Amino acid sequence: MSTPLIPLTLLLILTAVLVESQSIIPIRYDGFVYKKRAASTGTVLIEAFYDPVCPDSRDSWAPLKQAVDYYGTNVVSLIVHTFPLPYHDNAFVTSRALHIVNDLNVSATYHLLDAFFKHQEQFYNAQTLGMSREAVLDQVIGFASSTLGNSFKSAIKSGFNDSKTGTKTRVSFKYGCSRGVYGTPFFFVNGFLVPFNDDDTIDYNGWRKLIDPLITKKQHYPSNIF
Repeated sequence: MSTPLIPLTLLLILTAVLVESQSIIPIRYDGFVYKKRAASTGTVLIEAFYDPVCPDSRDSWAPLKQAVDYYGTNVVSLIVHTFPLPYHDNAFVTSRALHIVNDLNVSATYHLLDAFFKHQEQFYNAQTLGMSREAVLDQVIGFASSTLGNSFKSAIKSGFNDSKTGTKTRVSFKYGCSRGVYGTPFFFVNGFLVPFNDDDTIDYNGWRKLIDPLITKKQHYPSNIF
């Protein structure tokens, strides 16, 4: 997990973010719903906090997706939240691209996330060190357009000129901070943090071992508990 030691200045920033986030309530729950599977108390709900240019996020994505795909639509649901890490230079702009695309076509969001993870090296700090912010933005727009189809290019470019998409991306980050997220990947299952070692990622079997008992217990859980 990308979780370096947090200096005092960063702790102060996170504290300020938490205070400010108390007054920011979005019109809908944050995050991207996977495959339009409705998230509810009737499913095992997994929430993942990802940075599109984080190698640990990338490595954890395939086994999580495989596990979620294994279960039926009404059994397990997944929501991904963007959490752009400040020490990844292009985390915010790539996260914003996901929010823009999600507004345009929710079916394309995860296609773009897959592409970012597959080709994230081109957006690493070292690879874009000598580039201007405008040049990096053009690269992200071009990448997203070539991934989803050039018909998206104009709309994606317009999205970056819309302050609302920047607000959505900031809200996602502040929401993560309000949940105690400090690195990526971070996972919650049914609202509770999934602990694992910083140097490890949960593989497919690990997710199965975590989810299977919850489904078994759910089958014997009183339906009128609420």
